[in-house]
Amino acid sequence: MSVILSVRQLTKLYGNQRGIRDIDLEIGSGDIYGLLGPNGAGKTTILKLITGLIRADRGMVSLFGSDITEQFEQGMRRVGCMIESADFHDFLNASQYLRFIARFYPEVTDKRMDEILERVGLFAVRKDKINNYSTGMKQKLALAAAMLPNPELVILDEPTNGLDIEGTVMFRELVRSYSEENGTSFLISSHMIHELEQLCNRVGVIFQGKLHTEGHVSELLVHNQSLEQFYIRELQKAREGNPVA
Repeated sequence: MSVILSVRQLTKLYGNQRGIRDIDLEIGSGDIYGLLGPNGAGKTTILKLITGLIRADRGMVSLFGSDITEQFEQGMRRVGCMIESADFHDFLNASQYLRFIARFYPEVTDKRMDEILERVGLFAVRKDKINNYSTGMKQKLALAAAMLPNPELVILDEPTNGLDIEGTVMFRELVRSYSEENGTSFLISSHMIHELEQLCNRVGVIFQGKLHTEGHVSELLVHNQSLEQFYIRELQKAREGNPVA
């Protein structure tokens, strides 16, 4: 299995000294990797650094063999991402918004835009103004934009926020189908630990800006009743080792 994302000694500290320190992480082709951690642990910071939205203090990020500090476009052209709340031009409709996104991907066709809108359940309302969309519908549109160019790696930050049960099931089926049929890799940060247990083959626990532990879900569940149980135990261990936390 080839490595498509490699992170080495990645560090970013803010003025209050919070952030991340010396993160090492690898994702291989076909991996579905879940990032777990409390609020403020550094999950979103990691995703922003990988996608070039913020600059690291030190460390390296390599996407498909390209160092993003030197070959950003070459690395990111095979990546789709949805990080934090998506911003939309609310006066557009969904089809117009995806057509705007498609300007950066010459290979994307109108057929592909309709296809991904159908997959996320927005095809019937594709001509409605985004301003009239619910939070969940906007989340689906952001997911559609991330998946639009058929990326080889998809990076998602809390992708099920605002989704109802039907939308959550849609998301789960979408990730599974792209992983199984296309070999697409996913890096997902989420508090929906039951969803990650069903989706991910690997997980990592972030605590106070450091990668506390990681492992294969199948192996972790041999010694734990659930991924949630594993996660809670690991947080307890981390806090015992950092009593001021």
